[in-house]
Amino acid sequence: MIQSSPVSIAPILHGGGVTEAARVHGGEIGGWLDLSTGINPNPVTLPAIPAEAWHRLPDRHLTDSAREAAKAYYGAEACLPLAVPGTQSVIQHLPKLAVPGRPVAVLSPTYGEYARVLAEAGFAVEAIGGLDAVRPEHGLVVAVNPNNPTGRILPRTQLLALTEELAARGGRLHVDEAFADGEAAESVSADAGRVPGLTVFRSFGKFFGLAGLRLGFVLAEEGILATFANWLGPWPVSGPALVIASTLMREDTSAIRTRIAERYGALERVLQGAGLRIAGGAGLFALVDHPEAGRLHDHLCRHHILVRKFDYNSRWLRFGLAPDAEADKRLARALSDYSA
Repeated sequence: MIQSSPVSIAPILHGGGVTEAARVHGGEIGGWLDLSTGINPNPVTLPAIPAEAWHRLPDRHLTDSAREAAKAYYGAEACLPLAVPGTQSVIQHLPKLAVPGRPVAVLSPTYGEYARVLAEAGFAVEAIGGLDAVRPEHGLVVAVNPNNPTGRILPRTQLLALTEELAARGGRLHVDEAFADGEAAESVSADAGRVPGLTVFRSFGKFFGLAGLRLGFVLAEEGILATFANWLGPWPVSGPALVIASTLMREDTSAIRTRIAERYGALERVLQGAGLRIAGGAGLFALVDHPEAGRLHDHLCRHHILVRKFDYNSRWLRFGLAPDAEADKRLARALSDYSA
């Protein structure tokens, strides 16, 4: 049995933050190479956006079009995904789905906002290392799949079996598939709405390289989707964002996937060439285990390269994808200087 442990509610150290890094280490913000976020570094070309989408409040036809596009894109046979202003906006509401008085389990280590938000709402949150640590008392279980930052992938069959067990006890399974676009084999998005007690969050901006759009989707039973819609209120997603989603999710994304795979392969070669140990990762990032991770992070900052460090593991650094070969060389030179 994998042991669980309580979770603190300290502020989360996230990726990004080039503004602060430049304040500390100098340089123009535009001159930094930001590898601290797991986002496609080559954003797709934006489609044409009608002037009405900017001028008017987002009308029902825009919302419906984006939801239908998401339904097809995610293979959601039994639900119409709900468009939301980024998945962080709905993580804030997740405690409302948890069972009052029952503890919550979060497969950890993972994206820290889940534990923080649930603990802030008064739930006893337990960090567990695997599905075999789920107990009958847990009223909500949270799994990020593929996991951020380790890249661990849980089998779909195990997730569905756990959903059934939890639902029989009045609980729910929540699966965050923010990084599943390129790792879709074990996705449970197609099961959302069909299997009671299953909620799925999907991110739009990571795969398409448009994180600033602040767009995501919730997949679940219709009643749960209606509840989220009520919590968010009218017009939660902008008209331009809905138009962009409607268009891009209907297009062929094979070239995007190929480019991401190429960029990930290049990152692997740079890290391995520098003698770094890759401890995990998903298509948009690689996790490095290094005994001097803090020093290496500061060294890269002095070269105006930002990577993600972790407040809960002093040996880990997460490297996002560089946009091109020239950026690969820049990273390789900085790592070589550290080795020297």
